[in-house]
Amino acid sequence: MTMLDRMRRHKGWLKWSLALVVVAFIILYIPDFLQKQDPAQTGALPHDQVAQVNGRGISVLDFRTAYQRQLSAYRQAYGSSISEQMLKQLGFEQQVLQQLVNEQAMLAEAARLGMSVADAEVRQRILAMPQLQLNGQFVGEAQYQAILARSSPPTTPAEFEARLRRDLLVEKLQALVTDWVAVTDSEADAEFTRRNEKVKVQLVHVAAAAYLGQASATDAEVAAYYEAHKQDYEVGERRKVRYVLVDTEALRTGIVVPSRELERYYNDNLDLFSTPEQVRASHILFKIDGKTEADVRASAEKVLAEARAGKDFAALAKQYSEDEATAALGGDLDYFGRGRMTPAFEEAAFGAEQPGLLPDLVRSPFGFHIIKVVDKKAGTTRSFDEVRPQILDQLTGERAQRQAERKAEDLAKAIVQPGDMDKAAAGRGLKVEETGFFTANEPILAFGASQQVSNSLFALADGAVSTALPVGRGFIVAVVSGKLAASIPPLDEVKDRVRNDVLRQKAGALAADKMRSAEAAIKAAADFAAAAKKAGFEAKTSELVARGAALPDVGVNAAVERAAFSLPAGATSDTIAGPDGATIVKVLERKGVAPAEVAASRESVRQELIDARRSEFFSAYMTKARQRMKIEYNRRVIDQIIG
Repeated sequence: MTMLDRMRRHKGWLKWSLALVVVAFIILYIPDFLQKQDPAQTGALPHDQVAQVNGRGISVLDFRTAYQRQLSAYRQAYGSSISEQMLKQLGFEQQVLQQLVNEQAMLAEAARLGMSVADAEVRQRILAMPQLQLNGQFVGEAQYQAILARSSPPTTPAEFEARLRRDLLVEKLQALVTDWVAVTDSEADAEFTRRNEKVKVQLVHVAAAAYLGQASATDAEVAAYYEAHKQDYEVGERRKVRYVLVDTEALRTGIVVPSRELERYYNDNLDLFSTPEQVRASHILFKIDGKTEADVRASAEKVLAEARAGKDFAALAKQYSEDEATAALGGDLDYFGRGRMTPAFEEAAFGAEQPGLLPDLVRSPFGFHIIKVVDKKAGTTRSFDEVRPQILDQLTGERAQRQAERKAEDLAKAIVQPGDMDKAAAGRGLKVEETGFFTANEPILAFGASQQVSNSLFALADGAVSTALPVGRGFIVAVVSGKLAASIPPLDEVKDRVRNDVLRQKAGALAADKMRSAEAAIKAAADFAAAAKKAGFEAKTSELVARGAALPDVGVNAAVERAAFSLPAGATSDTIAGPDGATIVKVLERKGVAPAEVAASRESVRQELIDARRSEFFSAYMTKARQRMKIEYNRRVIDQIIG
């Protein structure tokens, strides 16, 4: 029995409607399965286990579901141009797998503590979702099921509710572990003050770079500096590897994708080539929070009458709208598609036959809206012929990637020990190459920057052969061919670096000396700028700025910022010496925070600090919890679906 079956017993709570509920809800809450991915392409079946956490399995299907959900989120944020190959190079698949392991670890910990989620709790969450409400009421069972059926691919109420139940269980665990976290009034007030107090300063700055030409360093000084700072020049362990590259680009030329497959991809992914219908609207919001609904409606009706009479809508929005994000913009919401607004707002805006002021108020969970539709754009879909080259390039690249991965996996199996590499490569028409020495944190010239590959190569035991590792050009199989232990190189190898460091230090000292020679006169003068000019400097003046803002000449400078916010108005600092030069700062004005502002923001700042501290504590708690768990990875299946 699903949750909606139980809801039938509570039909008095529900009002049926035909409103179209936002697609954003679907994207956020409903997973999109990789139905189009043939299991044969990866060699793994949907129910094969990728990993287990205390006996709780993570299947290939679970991985594909999470992968596609995250991929959809990326494409919503960055557009469909972001490719799966690009994400692969960023280690996206490994991140998804780790997220799944972390989720199962949280569920296992909740089970260990005897926690569960009741059916009533799931029902309450569904009924409370703003995206599933119209005029303050749940949209109804028919619409709920229709939304799930229209998701891509369709999902059932049971599947959706199971996912929601897991989310609620994780929330409960987080609450149990972190509910003790508290933030005092004084902590919240201090944080709000720290963020919002401002200063206006005058400053003079002497850049160290201006004195590099005057600085010199003898060999003795370079040697002495090197001896005193040897650890700064330490080089970590270095390795070099022999490797065989299976080049993806080389394989592309031999791949032919039939036209029927291009057309099938186009038809299966029309949403990627479509621009949905859009509306541009402005609104004036009247919130109900803490007020009588009738009074708010009356106020909104009065302003609506003014708008009907021809008064400038933008001016009315600036005067009356309680939507802080858009009031200053004259209520402008810019263009938006379906799924961005609440159902009632969306239905009204998209339901307008033509641009213009809507005749009636619209009630949403946020309050009453006066809506003016500014423009409408019809949805469009690019033709198959337009996007055929793009699809061909993508499918060719995907097939070349899979071929390269399979060839590299086959190669890795054939190389039992390092001595087998030459024969295995030659038998496949491939070439063995060797890198230079590299550290764990520097790009490998042959492969590009890939921390994942570096980590794998530095984890290889002596005499071991790597699995197929993804690199920018395809996949490699590698063996370690040389090691250099971490060491401090002799002075001769780093002499130029050391000399440059000595010169920069001396230039900074010259800049500081120059500034200190004028410090007393500048600090004593009534006119800071005039005294600075007399000393040969140019004073710069900032606007009123908060912490973290860039200041003239010095940019974001922690030392100068600390001095500025620690001094009273009218006070001038001593010389502030740093690696980039020397600065004297005078505080012209301090703008504190009114007690009323502090009090008004106390709860929001408190909650923000509590959330941050809870997140930090929960992360540490789960790190220890995972150490108690038996977490097993099925490397064979992982290699098949990830590589």
